[in-house]
Amino acid sequence: MMLTIVGDRMVLHDDGVPLADATRRPDGRWNVSTWPVPLGRDEAITALTITELLARGHSPDHPLVVTFRNELA
Repeated sequence: MMLTIVGDRMVLHDDGVPLADATRRPDGRWNVSTWPVPLGRDEAITALTITELLARGHSPDHPLVVTFRNELA
C-alpha cells in the first residue's frame, strides 16, 4: 500500500487501486472518505493509516488501531 500526497489531495492505494482519499477544504481542514468529521492534515494521515491497517487485516480492536482512533477522538 502507498499513500500519495499531492497538493490538496491524499490517496491511499493498494496495487494502484484507491482505497480511501482525503481532500483539503477551503478552511484548511481535510475531508477523509473513511472518517466522519473533517480533520487537520496530520489527523487525516492518521485516519488513512487506520484504513491501511484495517485493509491489511488488523482487527478494529488491535492495539495500534485503537491507539490511532483514540488520537482522533
